[in-house]
Amino acid sequence: MTAATHSSLFPQVPETADAVLSGLDPEQREVATSLHGPVCVLAGAGTGKTRAITHRIAYGVRAGILQPASVLAVTFTNRAAGEMRGRLRQLGAGGVQARTFHSAALRQLQYFWPKAVGGELPRLLERKVQLVAESAARCRIRLDRNELRDVTGEIEWAKVTQTVPADYPAAVAKSHRDAPRDPAEIGQVYAMYEQLKRDRSAMDFEDVLLLTVGILQDRHDIADQVRRQYQHFVVDEYQDVSPLQQRLLELWLGDRDSLCVVGDASQTIYSFTGATPDHLLDFRTRHPDATVVKLVRDYRSTPQVVHLANGLLAQARGRAAEHRLELVSQRDAGPEPAYAEYADEPSEAEGTARRIRELIDAGVPAGEIAVLYRVNAQSEVYEQALADAGVPYQLRGAERFFERAEVREAGVALRGAARAGSNDSLLDDAEGLASQVRAVLSTKGWTTEPPAGSGSVRDRWESLAALVRLAEDFARVRPAASLADLVAELDERAAAQHAPTVQGVTLASLHSAKGLEWDAVFLVGLTEGMMPITYAKTDEQVEEERRLLYVGVTRARVHLCLSWALSRSPGGRASRRPSRFLSGLRPGSAAPGRRSAGAAGGVERGGGRRRRRGPVLCRVCGKTLTDAGEMKLMRCEDCPSDMDEGLYERLREWRSGQARELGQPAYCVFTDKTLMAIAEAVPGSEGELASISGVGGRKLDRFGADVLAICAGEELETVEDGD
Repeated sequence: MTAATHSSLFPQVPETADAVLSGLDPEQREVATSLHGPVCVLAGAGTGKTRAITHRIAYGVRAGILQPASVLAVTFTNRAAGEMRGRLRQLGAGGVQARTFHSAALRQLQYFWPKAVGGELPRLLERKVQLVAESAARCRIRLDRNELRDVTGEIEWAKVTQTVPADYPAAVAKSHRDAPRDPAEIGQVYAMYEQLKRDRSAMDFEDVLLLTVGILQDRHDIADQVRRQYQHFVVDEYQDVSPLQQRLLELWLGDRDSLCVVGDASQTIYSFTGATPDHLLDFRTRHPDATVVKLVRDYRSTPQVVHLANGLLAQARGRAAEHRLELVSQRDAGPEPAYAEYADEPSEAEGTARRIRELIDAGVPAGEIAVLYRVNAQSEVYEQALADAGVPYQLRGAERFFERAEVREAGVALRGAARAGSNDSLLDDAEGLASQVRAVLSTKGWTTEPPAGSGSVRDRWESLAALVRLAEDFARVRPAASLADLVAELDERAAAQHAPTVQGVTLASLHSAKGLEWDAVFLVGLTEGMMPITYAKTDEQVEEERRLLYVGVTRARVHLCLSWALSRSPGGRASRRPSRFLSGLRPGSAAPGRRSAGAAGGVERGGGRRRRRGPVLCRVCGKTLTDAGEMKLMRCEDCPSDMDEGLYERLREWRSGQARELGQPAYCVFTDKTLMAIAEAVPGSEGELASISGVGGRKLDRFGADVLAICAGEELETVEDGD
């Protein structure tokens, strides 16, 4: 084995305790050497908090101050716990326990149950949804699948906030929480759920914490045994601790103060699950003699990205904002964050895909690029735009749009209505395709107004609303289209997006991006009503939305683009406004409370790279075209087509072969509309081909020669498999 191979696969363990401190900055070194008494580490995004706390543990172990088996490091995900264990092994501290709260509690519960209670430990429910459904049925409360998921989430919130069923309605009112059903009904279901668990000797994941807390509170001998085992505690992501987890931590500690907590109040984005930054912010009140270290040297992002992140928090209000950290970038300068304003959502998606294509062509790996949005229903238009641009992508934390249960159900309903035609009474009063789709989807949960609050009911509505918008746009492009035509269009899109997943650009919600980072990040859909989300009503909820955007900004290492669309669809009224969070930050905008001095200054509109064009006229009747599909064809949809049908079929056959060879959906080569435009124009030169919408420079270079040859009637040489 070569030295290079050895160093990359098996990093050399530091030879001494002092060697563990090598390479730490002054603040990280302060964390690593503060081994006595309570320690609070306020760590901003990208400041190396995991490095600091793992080196702290390793230094304590290597210096003989901490015994490995006496240290318990807790965090919130198995991934984070695994990463911590791996780093500790590399630093020569492999005997330290690094676990999630639930994992650590379950081990203790399994060990002490026979002594504390006797008999077998209750069976752990992997999924509580089925039991919640049975509980609702016994209460004669009917819940659909989405309400079931939301009620389950409410029960989880109640338990981590230590709220019993009888107190649930009052707790909801006090916390200004949007309950998915009548709180009294949820309280009934919650009570029945707890009863059924007791009857069947079962427990859920929240019970693991509750039962461990109960044993440690009631059995001082067991609590003393745990405290003899674990002498020193480290808690990562402390801003996400729930009241129940804090109570367990206090019982582990007893009257000792050998505790190190790490967190950032500005990254508290999970309050809907019971997380609260209060424990972090109150740490110095509870521990007046605590050592407090602030990590503000940002090693992740360029000064330009960090400047924007700091500016975003500078406008924040509330308790968490009072403790915000001013980050200082340690990287070389990079490009300024880009701001892009678009006329409509499809244009925003196309512009984003175009910019991503440019980054990839410039050498940025697709896997180092992310598109982040507020709700998962926004993904469909970006899935489509990236596919059209031939850019591979992967979804994180969500199913592909056409794989979502509600979208599949809607497809079945639309297909059934299309088959029934005039025999379907649902369609009796529906005039036009869009109206028919709205009528059908109203039976699946779509309404003209979105439901109040967040959760799966809202997610379902957003998905159905995306289908309604897609139908409206389809009807605008093809006024004579039937419901069957729309179903065929949806099937084609779904089939194309079921292509094998490849490593590519990440599409993710802002919540699921927490803890990750990329070279380039595109924050999209930044309009009022989406960021902050429309159901964020209270000041506290709005400030959490600001923190969510802050998390998105700080995911970027070098390239950052923030964009919004003034209307939903092409030709729509430009009534939307950019997010209030960007006021005073984007060029030409005024800070909150001041009037704008004028135009949007350096804000780039419409992607900025398109050439200014005059009106697009129909080449048949001369009418000005406004519809995107008609503009691509250069004629009104109703005007007669002079398309060469034979040429169109030859182009489609050629496209299929190219798609198979590239392993991509057919529309990644050219869309149907573009092929129709080519078959109508029959270009004879590269210039004529390039003037057709949908044929960009990259596709011209890649496919131009073949297309021109086909248009000229030439036979292309085919390569047989195996040659």
